[in-house]
Amino acid sequence: MSTAKDLFVIALDPEVERAVGQGDLSLALAGAELIDLIAARTVTLDGDRIVPGGSEAPDDRLLAEAASVLTRRAPYERVDDWLWRRGRDLAGTYLASLEEEGLLVRTRGGRSPFGAGRVEPADTPERRRALDRRDADEPVLAVLASAVGLDEARGGAEPEADPGDEAVTTVLAVVHDAVMELEAVRQRRSIENAAFANVWRAP
Repeated sequence: MSTAKDLFVIALDPEVERAVGQGDLSLALAGAELIDLIAARTVTLDGDRIVPGGSEAPDDRLLAEAASVLTRRAPYERVDDWLWRRGRDLAGTYLASLEEEGLLVRTRGGRSPFGAGRVEPADTPERRRALDRRDADEPVLAVLASAVGLDEARGGAEPEADPGDEAVTTVLAVVHDAVMELEAVRQRRSIENAAFANVWRAP
């Protein structure tokens, strides 16, 4: 599977007690896709801009979809702009795709970021591979998991992983910043909503 699918699977693993926010996960999934496209030489980075390469997209439907919506004219798209554009509702896209592939099952009870009922990985070789990557602290997956709080949910420390590639390191750093920015937006809205509610409760 792709890195994005592996990340999605471990995010929904029953071992994870705290549900990951769809927005955080969507940003991280977009980053994971970009990292796989870099590995496949479908794209390269020029600084923080995504430059389409000559290689075809990997043999994965969602990665091919990601490659098809790349900006192909200069000035090319910045990594952070890609995360916000591609990441819009991307967690829901992966949910539907993995359910269709039989990699996810719905169960009763529990918490899920996708509404009523719990969605969790089916017992498949793909799930075991994703969990093996997680348990081995594979650098890219470890940093992406940390960005969305999965290491915290498992009681682990923040990884000090070095993916060994400057372009990948750039993407991981931008994913982290984007998730932090999203959290800041959520906190600001929460404060504004609380202030608004207090105005209406005032005598």
